[in-house]
Amino acid sequence: MKVILKENVASLGYKDDVVEVKDGYGRNYLIPQGLAIVASKAALKQLAENQRQRAHKIAKILEDAQAAAAALEGVKVTITAKTSASGTIFGSVGAAQVSEALAKLGHEIDRKIINLKDTIKTVGVHTAIVKFHKEVEQPIEVEVIAEEEDK
Repeated sequence: MKVILKENVASLGYKDDVVEVKDGYGRNYLIPQGLAIVASKAALKQLAENQRQRAHKIAKILEDAQAAAAALEGVKVTITAKTSASGTIFGSVGAAQVSEALAKLGHEIDRKIINLKDTIKTVGVHTAIVKFHKEVEQPIEVEVIAEEEDK
């Protein structure tokens, strides 16, 4: 079934995207949760009219996203973590820690738009992708170093 997304849905699409989903997923989850509506002819016509009216707003949002991505270009984040002797982190480093480290550098980035392939569990240099917009993403370097113990 085809649905129009009313909200951004991770790994499915962005607001106002028309996507094909399985009937059960659409009828039992997306529509009852208010995340999507059925893509009928009337709904598609309404969507086209709304997008036409919002074209200049969308251009401004895209411009702002590109400016935010440019501000993060070349940014390197360093995070300290407790580690074992083999270099494995006790616990892991996730998007929340990356967001906090960026905030310390003066970049307020919501943790929800920071994508890590997996949580970071080893010391070293890793890459995180910050998705500002569906067309704008910026990779940042995340270096995890071992926390020095005070003896």
